[in-house]
Amino acid sequence: MAIYKRLYRPYVGRYTGNRFRFLVITKSALRTLFDSRPLLAFFVACNVPFTIFLMIIYINNSAAAQALLQMKNAPIVIDNFFFLRYLIFQSTLSFLLTAWVGPGLVSIDLSNDALPLYLARPLTRTEYLLGKFGVIFLMTSVITWVPGLMLLGLESSLAPIGWFERYYWLFGSMLVGSLLWIGVIGLLSLTLSAWVKWRIVATGAMLGIFFALAGFGEALNGVLRTHWGYLLNLGFDISLAWFDLFRMAPHTGLDNPLFELPPWAGWLTLGLLSAFCLLMLNKKLKAREVVR
Repeated sequence: MAIYKRLYRPYVGRYTGNRFRFLVITKSALRTLFDSRPLLAFFVACNVPFTIFLMIIYINNSAAAQALLQMKNAPIVIDNFFFLRYLIFQSTLSFLLTAWVGPGLVSIDLSNDALPLYLARPLTRTEYLLGKFGVIFLMTSVITWVPGLMLLGLESSLAPIGWFERYYWLFGSMLVGSLLWIGVIGLLSLTLSAWVKWRIVATGAMLGIFFALAGFGEALNGVLRTHWGYLLNLGFDISLAWFDLFRMAPHTGLDNPLFELPPWAGWLTLGLLSAFCLLMLNKKLKAREVVR
């Protein structure tokens, strides 16, 4: 601006402390994202399954509601498998949300050479990455473990005496299972966003990793007559970890190939994938780029 107009005013607001400075990046990105009405509408729609499960829990524990609906018995058994199904529903929606939002978080800074401007401030690469990851973490948490714990709290308060003593461990399973899922898809989306500058291509690559690798794993199982090819399916790996967390076992009556592999295989695969994503992000996110 022209100096003679004397319109410049210094910033007089509160400064963010050093410990939480990365949240400035998160706040700015969220404000930009929710300016999109389609994204806002989809985000609201992601809470529809929560409302359905909430109604099921209430009706299941209310004799008056069952009488009003002319139901002789409770509509469904509420146990660990019930909440596992809720987590599967919400995680599918959170994956679509991350595939929409994640690929554009880092690529826009790299394509416009804005990363050196971030790191020229009192901001480290780790804090920059935390700020970007915070966008995915907050958006997906609102539709996964936060309402999941609310459902567990509601069921614990309405269920007959003894339900909480039997299933109290589900609170930890819901939290750990959701955080595991958020961490994996968050790091994967940020890695693709850093290495693929075109947002549409990065979104397609994220979908391709889940579906193309799953198909390759199925082919590997058919050729080698084994079940270890399922580990190439990231959806299978996370389900393997969830079955372990929610204490699902073969005696539950489910005919599922998840019972053919040990749970540690899924945990190990997800850990290796997360470590690989962090390695690739560390290699890509630099304050300067050497052009040869």
